[in-house]
Amino acid sequence: MSSRSGSVGGGSSAGGGAAVPLAVLLRREVASERTASERPELHAGLFSQAKKGEDFTFLKPDCERLPGVPSSSFSAFGLFDGHNGNGAAIYTKENLLNNILSAVPADLNREDWLAALPRSLVAAFVKTDKDFMTKARSSGTTVTFVLIDGLVITVASVGDSRCVLEAEGSIYHLSSDHRFDASKEEVDRVTESGGDVGRLNVVGGAEIGPLRCWPGGLCLSRSIGDQDVGQFIVPVPLVKQVKLSTAGGRLIIASDGVWDVLSPEVAFNCSRELPPEPAAEQIVKTAVQSKGLRDDTTCIVVDIIAEKNNSSMPLPKKQPGIGVFKNMFCKKKSPDSSSHADREYMDPDIVEEIFEDGCALLSRRLDSEYPVRNMFKLFICAICQVELKPNQGISVHEDSSQPGSLRRWDGPFLCQSCQEKKEAMEGKRRSRDSSKNSE
Repeated sequence: MSSRSGSVGGGSSAGGGAAVPLAVLLRREVASERTASERPELHAGLFSQAKKGEDFTFLKPDCERLPGVPSSSFSAFGLFDGHNGNGAAIYTKENLLNNILSAVPADLNREDWLAALPRSLVAAFVKTDKDFMTKARSSGTTVTFVLIDGLVITVASVGDSRCVLEAEGSIYHLSSDHRFDASKEEVDRVTESGGDVGRLNVVGGAEIGPLRCWPGGLCLSRSIGDQDVGQFIVPVPLVKQVKLSTAGGRLIIASDGVWDVLSPEVAFNCSRELPPEPAAEQIVKTAVQSKGLRDDTTCIVVDIIAEKNNSSMPLPKKQPGIGVFKNMFCKKKSPDSSSHADREYMDPDIVEEIFEDGCALLSRRLDSEYPVRNMFKLFICAICQVELKPNQGISVHEDSSQPGSLRRWDGPFLCQSCQEKKEAMEGKRRSRDSSKNSE
């Protein structure tokens, strides 16, 4: 499968039927003319070999968050590696993007849309998980979801599918494995929330295999679904946002059927110089030839081609706050003689990290500093987006044990059912239910 981006209508949008003021339309027209020639070309390819039929993909290079406005175009790519059935993977594929767009405040300019994405992605992942829980119990899925807007790449992930970037001769990891073996912090979080993490016990007391959560034996600490394992297997994603240089780059998004066998270096090297679809096929076949088809093995390759003679789009302004707008990926620093404004609009020759946060606490991930905080309506549930009356909302900081100057009567706010979801994820709902039963 090979595709090229353009400004095709019919992309997903955040809806809203209210009349748009003329001034807004004029601003959009100016922005559209200015950015029409700035967007890179995207070429995407997909290849998969099925063992269980539980891997699903989402490739939509032509989306518009504002219908009919080419300057609001972006591309979306997703990989969903299901387990214990395909229900969660299919449901997430069909609903996640709409939930993301519904969580983004309407009519933001491009800079604010990119700044709002990290919080909106967290809300959308949790809403998708919460809604799926009403439909099924046993199925679960990893999610690696990639949004590309110009040269800015935003990746949200739970589970052990991965997204890696090669740009200017270097490899950057835009996701991380949510496996218990990979993170003691995740083991501690789940056990403190009421989970039991350990290896499989066999006759004689020996322990074998990876660390798993019991009951159920899931080796992932984060996913969508998996209600039968426990709601401390949370859907809160790691979110990374980076900006490419005008040299562009190549993304590989693949399931663990690839990464259990190939390193990122091998994956890029074995597919170098190939177009995306043959590259994806080569990566999958190389993985399968190494150890056989033991699992569904799926790969998406996306080439981001930015023309050198086009001026790049400005980097979203760096904002203070938790985990916001760091620069860990910079290969070199901007000259000291350059002003902040000059650096903000110059053509970068680096891969620059804008945002990274992988904390599992909703009280942190849904909160945000000014000016991002002001983009979101106060009396809207921060997860499911239902309207709240001033006395209905429950602060995300309710029962927070974090030190500092948190004011629990401040937002963001949750509706009652989303607050119960938050408590269940943190192990509080279970303990409260137990105390009620003992009375």
